[in-house]
Amino acid sequence: MLLSTRGLSKQFAGLHAVENVDFDLPEGQVHALIGPNGAGKTTFVGLLCGRIAPTSGSVWFDGRDISHLPAHKRINLGIAYTFQITSVFANLSVAENVELAARRGMRGRAVQRASQQALAQVGLADRQEQNAGYLSYGHQRLLEIAMGLAQQPRLLILDEPTQGLADREVEGFIELVRGLAGAMTILLIEHNMPVVMRAAEQITVLNSGRILAQGSPGDIRADRAVQSAYLGTG
Repeated sequence: MLLSTRGLSKQFAGLHAVENVDFDLPEGQVHALIGPNGAGKTTFVGLLCGRIAPTSGSVWFDGRDISHLPAHKRINLGIAYTFQITSVFANLSVAENVELAARRGMRGRAVQRASQQALAQVGLADRQEQNAGYLSYGHQRLLEIAMGLAQQPRLLILDEPTQGLADREVEGFIELVRGLAGAMTILLIEHNMPVVMRAAEQITVLNSGRILAQGSPGDIRADRAVQSAYLGTG
């Protein structure tokens, strides 16, 4: 497994935001994390990225216990998270934003090559000289994804990546994720269920800080507990 958690828990003033979560993410898989508001998704991802310290339990990456590593050291290991690597610099060009992200792991012309490839992948190659601050919100989301891709991480965590995207851009995102499957491990936190069902190979459903269900899109769609708690069809 590329990423695993065992007994991972986080309490805030007695509230169990995440409780005793065992989670496995194989290398090369596209895995979606879903659940109702307040399910613990944001806290769980914060624990994976190192922005939040666990109350108990452990996080493992490529066979190494990283439970107490800070976020920047986890990035150096190959974990990229859109909200950690971005903060789009509005006064810099689109290309400069991506190049800054790429410089975490490479130098020289490799930075430019990685930047250009990432911008082409998300459909922003024709906007690379434009100031990032002038992009629409949806295009800024695509820029954030490009900044993650440019680092060539082993694990890319995307939090609500399709928010603000037009239908055509959503279709492009799904195709992008499908194209990356196998070459990169992706954890997708997403409320757009059609995107989840089409892009993810496996899905984990969180509810009240615990895992409610795990399985393929078909398994999750048919799960009565998930239907009742989240999909609204139970």
